[in-house]
Amino acid sequence: MHKGRLEAFSDGVIAIIITIMVLEFKVPESGELTALAAMLPTFLSYVLSFVFVGIYWNNHHHLLQTAQHVNGRILWANLHLLFWLSLIPFATAWMGHNGRSPWPVAIYGIDLLLSGVAYYVLSQSLLRHHGQQSILAKAIGSDVKGKISLVLYLCAIPLAFVNSYLSFAIYISVALTWLIPDRRLEQAVRKEH
Repeated sequence: MHKGRLEAFSDGVIAIIITIMVLEFKVPESGELTALAAMLPTFLSYVLSFVFVGIYWNNHHHLLQTAQHVNGRILWANLHLLFWLSLIPFATAWMGHNGRSPWPVAIYGIDLLLSGVAYYVLSQSLLRHHGQQSILAKAIGSDVKGKISLVLYLCAIPLAFVNSYLSFAIYISVALTWLIPDRRLEQAVRKEH
């Protein structure tokens, strides 16, 4: 089965996720600039989530560049990833409105963790389908950065009950590490062609 439909569907779902997140912003009743200050926690949560969704979209694109074709297992693994990503707007809104409360920050981390696990499952499904000698296998290697991200999420979730700001700082640090582009997949594709 060709991968084009999977890519198009995923792009559409991710675009909707970003759109839903921005709809959380309500226009202040006041025309004063100070009215925006109350929106700052919601805005910061939105920025962080926008970055995470953008990172997933970018990495998903690069991951699928290495695929020649997909099967049913890959389609389900991709839907699994999209499911967890689709919950980001809810977790973002809850954390944005209640950022000092531990449960919203922990739930946000759980969603990030499960999105990361789902991405790993998708990449492993692609590896199984294309083999250990594929471009993907050569590019991904041991995926240290992905595994470290999952460990950091696992630390941040219970930490939310001690200090939610520390959890938020961990989420930001993970996002920052992924903002530095991972060139392995691009280089592997370029090298192969």
